[in-house]
Amino acid sequence: MGEVKLHGFWYSPYTLRVVWTLKLKGIAYENIEEDRFNKSPELVEHNPVYKKTPVLVHNGKPICESMIIVEYIDEIWSHNPLIPLAPYHRAQARFWVKYADDITSAVASLFGISTNEEREKSIEKIWEHLRVVEEHCFGDVKKLFGGDTINIVDIAFGSTINFIVTVEDIIQVKVLEVEKSPLLLSWFKNFKDVPVINENLPDHEERVAFIKSFIQK
Repeated sequence: MGEVKLHGFWYSPYTLRVVWTLKLKGIAYENIEEDRFNKSPELVEHNPVYKKTPVLVHNGKPICESMIIVEYIDEIWSHNPLIPLAPYHRAQARFWVKYADDITSAVASLFGISTNEEREKSIEKIWEHLRVVEEHCFGDVKKLFGGDTINIVDIAFGSTINFIVTVEDIIQVKVLEVEKSPLLLSWFKNFKDVPVINENLPDHEERVAFIKSFIQK
């Protein structure tokens, strides 16, 4: 299928989505670790609009935005499908992927908050998002969003929840609570227990330390 390169940040939840997808598909690729403070000319050339990672380069052609990349990979390498075939289920999956993105953005905004009152309000909003997931995504007893196998929604929420766990240790505030999100946390355990996911999770302590130093910069 040709040459595959990935420009990304190892600590980024968005890059992680693409890494998981490539690993689940068994696709060989060249990993190009970018420096947020000194982005490569190739990255800027491949993504001149946003100049952001991740960027997948397949046979010299760049694809940007994490979940667009995931869908592209799933279409090109159709084995171990991640996207539902039925149009309705595919639309539902895309809805929840977008919802996961909204939660990730809300969590990232915690870094820019200076007062405890503002932080508490932001966490309340995140809890509301998580409550919706808890109530509407786990009506059927299932191991993963995709049933017994990982699908695109698992990848989206997996990176989001893993990011929350990291942020909790950075800002010393508890966001995920078993009492409020028992089904979501049970799903996250199942997700992490999948060997390909577990083997490609960034080291937690290293990630926390790196992002702390990044914020200070």
